[in-house]
Amino acid sequence: MSRSERLLDLIQSLRRHRRPVSGQALADELGISIRTLYRDIATLQGQGAPIEGEAGLGYVLKPGFMLPPLMFSDEEIEAIVLGSRWVAKQPDRRLSAAAANALAKIAAVLPDDLRGDLDASTLLVGPPAEVIEGIDLGLVRQAIRNERKLAFHYRDAAGAASQRVVWPFALGFFDKVRVVVAWCETRQDFRHFRTDRIAELKPVDTRYPRRRQAMLKEWRATLDSPRGS
Repeated sequence: MSRSERLLDLIQSLRRHRRPVSGQALADELGISIRTLYRDIATLQGQGAPIEGEAGLGYVLKPGFMLPPLMFSDEEIEAIVLGSRWVAKQPDRRLSAAAANALAKIAAVLPDDLRGDLDASTLLVGPPAEVIEGIDLGLVRQAIRNERKLAFHYRDAAGAASQRVVWPFALGFFDKVRVVVAWCETRQDFRHFRTDRIAELKPVDTRYPRRRQAMLKEWRATLDSPRGS
């Protein structure tokens, strides 16, 4: 591994840790000696990386630090291209366009050799399933970001219809269906709603009383329990 690659790996490692991490833990993670780790920390700090801390106390990378997009591994490029190509074929038109735009922005700032790898990626995404969405998924994503309620008409697998007001906090993308994960005011519990069974979707200009990350964590803890809609 070259020194530049090692420094980049150190930055990426610090980025993954939200709290101060000891020098020894970083050295073990990177497979280098503690003396090399200290020299690399000093080098990055001298180059302007906002790394705070010291030996014995731990190190943390301040939020907002942006790496120049000069180095990607082959697998990182493949992951970027494959993920963007998959999203670009989803029925959410705005998200699809955003994926194509993001890939173009990444390509615009890459060195020529890496840009060539980006264009020549041979990992392909098959044609999407024939799906007709009856709602604007962009409204669902916006409600999730803003922690706002949604109201809609829902028809379950048995054909029973109901009106729901929910607190959406996640949107699952599968090959043939999209699923809104939410707290349902009617059921007073977590529920999963297939978007192809939702009609008359209306954003409610009311913020739900819980934080979406807290609900997401609680919902994940319930995944072993069977739940229906």
